[in-house]
Amino acid sequence: MNLHRKGRAALVLALVAVVGMAFRVSWNALRDIAGAVGADDTAATLYPFVVDGLMALALIATLVLAGRDRTFALRVLGTYTIASLVLNYVHGLVPELHGRTVDWGRLAEWDPANWALVLLATSLPVGSIYFGSDLVAKVLHHRPAPIATPIENEEESTKTERNRSMADLPVSTPAPITPNVKELPRPVVVDFMESTLPTKPVKAIESTPPTSIEVRPVAAETTRPRGVTGRVPDAAKPTRPKRTFDELVTETRAATADWPDADLTAEGIRRTVHTSPARARTLRDTLRAERAAAVA
Repeated sequence: MNLHRKGRAALVLALVAVVGMAFRVSWNALRDIAGAVGADDTAATLYPFVVDGLMALALIATLVLAGRDRTFALRVLGTYTIASLVLNYVHGLVPELHGRTVDWGRLAEWDPANWALVLLATSLPVGSIYFGSDLVAKVLHHRPAPIATPIENEEESTKTERNRSMADLPVSTPAPITPNVKELPRPVVVDFMESTLPTKPVKAIESTPPTSIEVRPVAAETTRPRGVTGRVPDAAKPTRPKRTFDELVTETRAATADWPDADLTAEGIRRTVHTSPARARTLRDTLRAERAAAVA
């Protein structure tokens, strides 16, 4: 564990040394550029800290922030890195900058390029004030996600294992509920005829003078229609004479002459000639046979 910490500390120290040497190399070029755009000796000395210092601040902000704030810090870091690279490149192309013999405000012979370089060099300090303040405010207002301690992690894992073990336990099956069913006595079916009809003749009630009255069993009322008994009156008899089968065939043939074969049914014949269902079926078969023979 100690060896691992020593290795990390050595790596950080080496990185700081490399960054310090790189800053010293860039400091020389940025100081000369600042003097060429009109800065005095003190301002020219502090100018490299404005550009490369903001790069270091943006790098630290990217390690602290998250989400959109981290993206913003990366953009600031990339912008100032490119700006420092361009100014160092210009410093290498213009030898007069090394001895500060160049005219003020003249970083390139081509006027559009010179204007762009002067604008870049003079705008970097203003950008450092704005972007540096914004990054510091974002870092101060950043609320990192809480990191659970090993004890809390152990408690959570123990609780999770406990919940899992409890969930894996077999669920006790409740005992089946036996309904308390009490068997009811079956209803006694009493024959209506037997209950209403006396089985023995009732003896006559003795009175003065004593007479014997014989009570006969009376049939129970029923809803079934009673058959006609006795002689049927003449008015109830049908007035139509009874037809023979040949007469029915002739009458049916005439009545169904224009019927199609599909409509030639026993029910249709029965309703047309007013005959019984049995005769209607016989008439239907007879007429169908005649039509089949005629077609053949």
